[in-house]
Amino acid sequence: MATIDRQATTLALAHALSAAERGLAVIPLSRTKLPALRSPHRDDPDPDPTTPPCHGECGRFGHGVYDASSDPRRIRALFAAAPWATGYGIACGLDPHHLIGIDLDTKSGTDSSAALRELALRHLFTIPETVVVLTPSGGRHLWLTGPPDVVVPNSASRLAPGIDIRGAGGYLVGPGSRTEHGVYGTAPGTALLAPAPCPRELLRLLTPPPRTHHHTPPATGQHGQGLVQFVLAAHEGQRNTRLFWAACRAYENGIGPELTTALVEAALRTGLTEREARATIASASRMALPRPGQ
Repeated sequence: MATIDRQATTLALAHALSAAERGLAVIPLSRTKLPALRSPHRDDPDPDPTTPPCHGECGRFGHGVYDASSDPRRIRALFAAAPWATGYGIACGLDPHHLIGIDLDTKSGTDSSAALRELALRHLFTIPETVVVLTPSGGRHLWLTGPPDVVVPNSASRLAPGIDIRGAGGYLVGPGSRTEHGVYGTAPGTALLAPAPCPRELLRLLTPPPRTHHHTPPATGQHGQGLVQFVLAAHEGQRNTRLFWAACRAYENGIGPELTTALVEAALRTGLTEREARATIASASRMALPRPGQ
């Protein structure tokens, strides 16, 4: 049973409602930075692995970032259902901001801020003044906005070591949240800023390569094995992201159908369920394959 800290929950709700006033969709988080509400489907008998997972269509709470809302009444209801919540998450990729989070981590032993500066010099872009959230571990979250017609996927250290990206389907821990390791807060002078537009060259680095279509799919071979190994190397917090990235690359290179079984097996070994793995791969296929008329 989760410990209830009513003062921390009240403060988290107040901060979440304040974020909602800026058009940001939020969900309650526990001290572990995970969604505070468990899935209502966790005890469903024998789920069909070919059926996409519920993203809230059932009308109940507990669907993670898919519960996110900027409606004060819904936010209050979410927090009422999770009185142990001590923080809140801000959903990325949604209207009106289409938020993109640049997570500069300090736990990897690398200088992620220096890595970002190097990328900026190499690709000729400048990080604009924007909202910066300071993490208890000494990291920083930069808030940027993207265009409504561009989907930025989540990624971990793909851009550079120690730089994680929070995009569509991801969330950022909101300032004012209290976690096991401390409190998140905005950097001095940035709290009242609006999230700045993501520089065009940086956005290009964050988005998947253009869709390509191979009329004659090549053999899976070494490239396919490399993608499988990439998934197998995932640790908790990277599993869905790595699987999604690998599946996108597989479909873009025409080996998606042939590699699906191997990718699912690799995902199962990292701890994902078959249903989660197949849903992630299906999502990647929809993103990577050409749409009719393209």
